[in-house]
Amino acid sequence: MRINKIALIGAGALGVLYGNRLTEAFGNERVYFIADHERAARYQKNPFTCNGRICDFRYVEDAVKNETADLIIIAVKYTGIDNAVKSIRNFVGEETVIISLLNGIASEKVIAESFGQEHLLYCVAQGMDAVKEGPHLHYDNGGILLLGSQDNTKTAHLEAVAEILEEADIPYKIPQDIHYCLWNKLMLNTGVNQIAAVFATNYGGLQKEGEARKLMLKAMEEVRTAAAYEGVRLTESDITEWMRVLDTLNPEGMPSMRQDTKAHRKTEVDLFSGTICRLGKKYGFETPVNDFLYEQILKIEASYD
Repeated sequence: MRINKIALIGAGALGVLYGNRLTEAFGNERVYFIADHERAARYQKNPFTCNGRICDFRYVEDAVKNETADLIIIAVKYTGIDNAVKSIRNFVGEETVIISLLNGIASEKVIAESFGQEHLLYCVAQGMDAVKEGPHLHYDNGGILLLGSQDNTKTAHLEAVAEILEEADIPYKIPQDIHYCLWNKLMLNTGVNQIAAVFATNYGGLQKEGEARKLMLKAMEEVRTAAAYEGVRLTESDITEWMRVLDTLNPEGMPSMRQDTKAHRKTEVDLFSGTICRLGKKYGFETPVNDFLYEQILKIEASYD
């Protein structure tokens, strides 16, 4: 299989970052964004920039009927996944590969149910420090994509995506177990993102001993339990390693969910504690910390003006 046409949906930090790198590598004849009429007009009126340079993006409206993409990259927030699935439907052909850059483990299930497991590759985006303000994106570290198939075997789709990323000089890795990688990152986000939002704090508030750090670790332990029921083994040393990484971050920095609550935006709470609480009910184990975090974050969202 050879990937020629690449479509992205979602022009947040990751969408712009990867859209720009792919457009620079292959040009906007091969790379484009799928958007509805209103968004496409807005994006064209206010062009995106990446590290100070204007992005040469092309937009194709989602109502178009005669355009099929070989690779579709979903980079919306989880709150927009259902609309994204509707928008890309016209662009999915028999051999189209779909990857999701969303956090968590839920978006892959939505994609597989909508288009079939055969179209889906699993992906974890990590290590990027991209910050987007309005249409302007800045980053120093572009991070890495971890990719894998459902059963962790090398497939034609996986090899085709790896080849296109290599051509674009985009760092990627094919780990032994992509599901472990997805769950390990979910464990981090469920602790760090949600605690920072609920305690209205930055990384510094999570680096010191106290109630916030204690609850964060308990939230992560509940993810470990959920993962075990789903057949994925996370260990205490995985948590220890995340704490080591957390303690190296700029204390003034903030995870994305805290940025969302500060800006009065809807959060991805359903991806994090929402997922863990649902699995607790499904398998019959208790999730008191994630129950608490879920309720608190919904209260924060309800308090927006």
